[in-house]
Amino acid sequence: MSAPRGLRARYGPWALVAGGSEGIGASFARALAAEHGVEVRPLVADLADLEALARIEEAVRALALGVLVCNAAVVPSGPFLESDLAEKLRALDVNCRAPLWLAHRLAPAMVARGRGAIVLMSSMAGRQGSALFATYAATKAFDLVLAESLWDELRGHGLDVLGVCAGATRTPGWERAGARPTRLAPPVMDADAVAREALASLGRGPSMIAGRWNRLATLAMEKLLPRRTAIETLGRSTRAMFRARG
Repeated sequence: MSAPRGLRARYGPWALVAGGSEGIGASFARALAAEHGVEVRPLVADLADLEALARIEEAVRALALGVLVCNAAVVPSGPFLESDLAEKLRALDVNCRAPLWLAHRLAPAMVARGRGAIVLMSSMAGRQGSALFATYAATKAFDLVLAESLWDELRGHGLDVLGVCAGATRTPGWERAGARPTRLAPPVMDADAVAREALASLGRGPSMIAGRWNRLATLAMEKLLPRRTAIETLGRSTRAMFRARG
């Protein structure tokens, strides 16, 4: 889709949102299309399929792609040994391989033009171990480190790369999972607010945490608590969420 004028002037006329059908991805799409005169070209693709990723590359080859947002995610949940192995492996493909592939294949054209932006969606779950979300948390740690690494590598070529750590966000996926807020967790955010904060943070640093309460919670977890205690605290919150869900 055509990018809004502010981002368009900085990065180029087109944006690609991978995983833009609902939730935070749809909010990114709406934010990028906030001004009139947009053109949208939807493409249905399974991001776990390398051939589908190649079709995405072909679809944008002739476009001056300025912004790439990698938002799609598979979220395996529940006890690690009881959850489906195929779903965990699919999470690796969608959450890790797809953003790595898209960044590797699409960034060179941005480098050649000397401008562009890449947003990789991570999660607060990726900042430490997360019981009952082990695979998801691990994939989001990958995304965060990849984004921060590319921020340093590519900024000299005119690209802004940003890793976005979102906390609990009210999305269709969040609703389908039956997730419920708990007293141990920060308030649930609105998806539009997450996308707006992320786009406003482009060019300001390698990563950001969406939401004031999420930032405060992260400060407490990472600076005030021993890592073991932080992991145990998060585990209690997650188990309470699952009990509330049941």
